[in-house]
Amino acid sequence: MQLHATIGYKVIKTWLAGKGHAPFLFQEESWQHIVEGRSGLVNAPTGCGKTFSVFLGAVIDFINHHPDTYRSKNKSGLQLLWITPLRALAKDIGRAMEEVIRELGMSWTVGIRNGDTNTSERQKQKRQMPEVLIITPESLHLLLAQKGYADVFRSLKIIAVDEWHELLGSKRGVQVELALSRIIGVKEKELAAGNGSSEQQGKAEDTGNDNASVRNGQQVVAPAFLRVWGISATIGNLNQAMEVLLAARAALGVIVRADIKKQIEIESVFPEEIERYPWAGHMGLKLIDKVVSIIKESRTTLIFINTRGMSETWYQALLTASPDLAGAIALHHGSIEQELRQWVEDALHEGKLKAVVCTASLDLGVDFRPVETVIQVGSPKGVARFLQRAGRSGHQPDAISKIYFLPTHSLELVEAAALKKAVADSFIESRDPRLLCFDVLIQYLCTIAISEGFYPKDILPEIRSTYCFRDITEREWNDVLYFITSGGSALQQYDEYKKVEVIEGLYKITSRRIAMRHRMHIGTIVSDAMLKVKFMGGGFVGMIEEYFISRLSPGDTFTLAGRNLEFVMIKDMTVLVKKSNAKKSIVPSWNGGRLPLSANLGAVLRRKMHEAGNLLYPAQKKENSATDIELRVLKPLMQLQAHLSHVPREDELLIEQIETRDGFHLFVYPFEGRLVHEAMAAILAYRLGQITPITFSLAMNDYGFELLSDQPIPLDDTNAYELFSAENLLNDIQRSANASEMAKRKFRDVAVIGGLIFQGYPGEHKKARHLQASASLIYQVLNEYEPDNVLLRQAFHEVLEQQMEEERLRNMLYRIQQSRIVLTFPSQLTPFCFPIKVDSMRENISSEKLEDRVKRMQLQLER
Repeated sequence: MQLHATIGYKVIKTWLAGKGHAPFLFQEESWQHIVEGRSGLVNAPTGCGKTFSVFLGAVIDFINHHPDTYRSKNKSGLQLLWITPLRALAKDIGRAMEEVIRELGMSWTVGIRNGDTNTSERQKQKRQMPEVLIITPESLHLLLAQKGYADVFRSLKIIAVDEWHELLGSKRGVQVELALSRIIGVKEKELAAGNGSSEQQGKAEDTGNDNASVRNGQQVVAPAFLRVWGISATIGNLNQAMEVLLAARAALGVIVRADIKKQIEIESVFPEEIERYPWAGHMGLKLIDKVVSIIKESRTTLIFINTRGMSETWYQALLTASPDLAGAIALHHGSIEQELRQWVEDALHEGKLKAVVCTASLDLGVDFRPVETVIQVGSPKGVARFLQRAGRSGHQPDAISKIYFLPTHSLELVEAAALKKAVADSFIESRDPRLLCFDVLIQYLCTIAISEGFYPKDILPEIRSTYCFRDITEREWNDVLYFITSGGSALQQYDEYKKVEVIEGLYKITSRRIAMRHRMHIGTIVSDAMLKVKFMGGGFVGMIEEYFISRLSPGDTFTLAGRNLEFVMIKDMTVLVKKSNAKKSIVPSWNGGRLPLSANLGAVLRRKMHEAGNLLYPAQKKENSATDIELRVLKPLMQLQAHLSHVPREDELLIEQIETRDGFHLFVYPFEGRLVHEAMAAILAYRLGQITPITFSLAMNDYGFELLSDQPIPLDDTNAYELFSAENLLNDIQRSANASEMAKRKFRDVAVIGGLIFQGYPGEHKKARHLQASASLIYQVLNEYEPDNVLLRQAFHEVLEQQMEEERLRNMLYRIQQSRIVLTFPSQLTPFCFPIKVDSMRENISSEKLEDRVKRMQLQLER
């Protein structure tokens, strides 16, 4: 079917022309594939119309099948299921879709279903599904937990997964994989039974074998009328991303790439003077006057901060530095109450705000066209994240995306230079898909056991059709079934783990209590217990983590949602507060705030360090001479580093041994990110301990790590390569990094997702320490009586893969074996080791005392 000859295309093209627009080639290519019944993945820069490449394709397809009645035809059932990772995206996308539908004179309705959707709206959707439903992965699984869910999908033609790159590589992505497998399974069953509409069957017959796919070695005909489309920003493994999304049908999928070069301007903000002894986190606020100038010169500015705690600090600091911005700037992060977040998003869209201080909560595809400028405070630690944030400005195809990089310490300027190079070379990180997430599988099986139940022989082929579970063995499958019906061999004495009953071969949850508890905790995002924060007189402020509030006493003042609040008491799992006029307040901290340096950015960073070193040596200037202004500005710091120690080349590993009053320090600089350095520090400490009995304290940042001891450290030219060998790596990890203790903490998340631990009813959540105690107890029981339990094995695997980045650690060791190890013995702390040393002091000193202490250290070192 030729797209240009279709009625639907002519309608859309006329509508676009009336607005002074014309479709991009990549949009027309997507529409062609959609009307031909194909599935695939759309890849285009931010702000270039990725949403319309699929949504308008669905509209064209509908018009083609109802050329005479497409305007008047209503109550057509669900046509397009739009899966989005963020609630913030739903309203914006829905608004854009409704505008198109209204201007075309169609009778379609657009519904939204997520955690913010009220009960009356859900009931309305149950009675009559909208033609377009925008939904999160969690709400989609809740839909699968309803009786008769198959009827919802009977009329469904297209599934779109928005921001697929963001879901890929997470357990939420696995949720999407499983949900797709179920919907496709339902549609195949309908087609086989002849229950689809005549239109659907006709289309399936017209398409022939184009949509044939292979499932477990046998060819099956996938429902041709159901198309699955992913929408993704650029990542390093786009082909694999499509393979994960389409699974068994990936061989027939297409990738549509937009041939649009989005222009991005990156500019660093420089301090008046470069500190030769830098330390993390303090410099940014000293540059606040420059930030105010940028805000005032732009129509609207987004200021991205990496943590919620620092976003609160920056919001207050901007108001202090420029009081006239009051009412024109706002704060947005995930712990602020939903109505305020919604107001900020609407005000941004309408151009009413001068600036918004935000976190990753505004990372993804929300269309804020008034935004002209983005400021990134501190390194984003990844190229893809930086590009995503840059794309929030100039959110139109022909507009320039302008982003300022504001360092929080001097050495971050090297990361700025590295980001510029990586963006220019499109050297973007891959998102590795998750494999064999048994906790998500157990949750999913309980979800469909609540609604219609399942027969293992029918559901297993669907599960094996997903990328995540394509290699699940019969033994693992049987272990999972045994686990959900009896709790496994270790927990079979406890009735609460016998969730699923087997009734004439059908696996089903019949207990209303178990079903209700399960529905309440569907999802894969596990965080510490969150408490609501409310004023004594009423009024919701936001959410705060329990562990932070537990450290406060009545009368203490803290900051949330840009307000100073006095803590009064905790009542019914709610933090009661009143307004405070105190000038000083405690800034909340949320767990998981620090992002590790990505492998791609680490590689470019090592190259930039090499170039910075070349600036210092005239004989080497011709070879890769640095032209980056950031590196030239850093020359005084690099000169001091070279004078005291060495600036490593790309093929070198620098190790510094320094003796101070604190003891004997060993600093190592692989530039591989905090997680890899944490694991390597523990392994090196263990290996050194095999040479001689010795104890260490450890510290690390994204550039390197420190081992500190009260005796000389036995590392020299004779054993350095041996100590950084990949031999016996797994054994040394188990012995050194206390992997079992890390697995025990990771098991808590796995156990919560897998339903082993009930987090409590609304308003009475278990305390975080009680959750951990419950998880530890179950962990010990499984470890002793069922050591091969699938969830236990998964916890160990996740520790190696995510917390230690074992593959990256191994690659680093291979690289070091091919590099030159440079061992130096500086007479004092160096610019490279100083930030690591300061980080090691943070836990024991308050922030004010730390700043005073650091200033004294800097003065002493400079003298």
